[in-house]
Amino acid sequence: MKKYLLRLGMALGAILIIPFAGNAQDKNFIDQPYLETNSRVDTLVVPDRIYLGIVLQESDSKGRTSVEKLENKMATELQKIGINLQEQLMLADLSSNFKDYFLRSTDVQKSKAFTLVVYDAQMAGKAIKALEGAGISNISFRGAEVSNLDELKVSMRSKAVLKAKEQAQAMVEPLGQSVGKALYISDLSTEYTPYQDRGPRVMMEMAKSDNAEPIDVPFNKVNVQAMVNVKFMIQ
Repeated sequence: MKKYLLRLGMALGAILIIPFAGNAQDKNFIDQPYLETNSRVDTLVVPDRIYLGIVLQESDSKGRTSVEKLENKMATELQKIGINLQEQLMLADLSSNFKDYFLRSTDVQKSKAFTLVVYDAQMAGKAIKALEGAGISNISFRGAEVSNLDELKVSMRSKAVLKAKEQAQAMVEPLGQSVGKALYISDLSTEYTPYQDRGPRVMMEMAKSDNAEPIDVPFNKVNVQAMVNVKFMIQ
């Protein structure tokens, strides 16, 4: 019986010690004078990957030109303006957004869909003009992105932390104090606003209007921002 009571007493003691230990740690952190601040930074970046969809259909020429001939004409025209076919032209599969062109067909005329990637808006305009000159007009804008987005997000987080320290220092200087080491850092958000296209059809119509070369006008910039929460010790 004494052994049982002794074991019970030890177990109860262990249960009581754990909360007090946790409370002591919390109290030590709270007792330190600290300042908490949020900071946000953002930047605008021009997309350097622009995707165009190209669909070759025999029905566009009423069956007079095969898809294979249209494909060869497309390749020739794109190479003339400096497109690297191996790196920039890809065949779109049935799982892409082009699948409707295949599934809706009610005749035996063939279709073939491609995705072309270019690196600036001027080359996009040149590609559209070259393709339409070859009789290929089924061209659409598929999207745009920033190639080094991951590296940019890391850089933005660093800038947000530095800004948080500047804010904290500005807040304690009037008190004759200074900011010490960071006690806590939280990455609240790192956001990327995808490119929103406003009018690829306008660009295509302009390319058909005359023989002038497209002007070098960049796409709308995309926004990348980072927000952090930092707690600094006050000295």
